[in-house]
Amino acid sequence: MEAVRVTARDGTVLAGVLVKPPGPPAPLVVYFGGNAEEATEGARTADRFGPRALLLVNYRGYGESQGTPSETALFSDALEIFDAVSKRIDIDTTRIALIGCSLGSGVAVQVAAQRPVKAVALVSPYDSIADVAAAHYGLLPVRWLVRHPFDSMARAPGIRVPALVVIGSADTTIPPSHSKRLAAAWGGPHEEVVFEGKGHNDLYGPEFEAAVRGFLDKHL
Repeated sequence: MEAVRVTARDGTVLAGVLVKPPGPPAPLVVYFGGNAEEATEGARTADRFGPRALLLVNYRGYGESQGTPSETALFSDALEIFDAVSKRIDIDTTRIALIGCSLGSGVAVQVAAQRPVKAVALVSPYDSIADVAAAHYGLLPVRWLVRHPFDSMARAPGIRVPALVVIGSADTTIPPSHSKRLAAAWGGPHEEVVFEGKGHNDLYGPEFEAAVRGFLDKHL
């Protein structure tokens, strides 16, 4: 495990870790976490996604990363992080997959639309934050009030790589209908895994890890 520092074009330093298995250069999984998640904590269980390198970089304002988060900044930073790691010779940069959880699903979608990846796993993804907010707040004009819409639906139809969409049937934060709508709009092959009775925060466990690992095994 090594510390990773990426300096964004505006000078903001983004901090994370890269975990690599021993042996020859391995495929890479880039992980984009959820709201308020300290992503580097996942380094302790990096092997849950199989014998692959795992990159975990905190968003602006999270962990040791500098700056203030925003939709524009998170999207731009994610592309810069991808470009930086793609120059390394100690990982197999021809085989890169993305995992995006909750908030991070929108970041992963943006990267998949603009960079060469092999596959994308989306956990509790949304069609857009604006649409989820509208569903929660009914008649209030939240679509006009949401400062950071994170519109994954605008990108999904143009993405051709395989996707895994993981859904908790009892998720009240991002209702399953929003995840299914995104899956239906995906431009490439996709598969859905629905965990019955699971919500937004208790989705993770051995069955979840097996589903994601099996998907990565297939496409990496």
